[in-house]
Amino acid sequence: MKKKIQGIASLLFGLMFINAGLNKFFNYMPTPQDIPEDTMNMFIAMMEIGWLLPLVAVAEIIGGVLFLTNRYRALGALILCPIMTGILIINLAIAPEGLPIVLVLLAVLVWVMIENRNRYLPLIQS
Repeated sequence: MKKKIQGIASLLFGLMFINAGLNKFFNYMPTPQDIPEDTMNMFIAMMEIGWLLPLVAVAEIIGGVLFLTNRYRALGALILCPIMTGILIINLAIAPEGLPIVLVLLAVLVWVMIENRNRYLPLIQS
């Protein structure tokens, strides 16, 4: 039962990041009108740095695809961890209205990382 729940949560998590990454390239989702001015200024600054937004988009897509697979889910979690950290910081500092969704996504990421902790041990052992 635990594996099925984690599989469904991982599927939704991975698809959300794939969708977010693809949206950065194709802009198919409408931009909400109630975004705080500070958040819009940050996104405009990220767009002015020509390589940053495509890099984040590619990382989201690759991390999301890896997160969908059982074998490479731990690697996908490592790729998405810094992106998720940035999302959390933005929502804590600028846009707290999105915090409930971010906390659910963070919980899924942490759960997957804890379940795969034995795969991370060789990275930190000398």
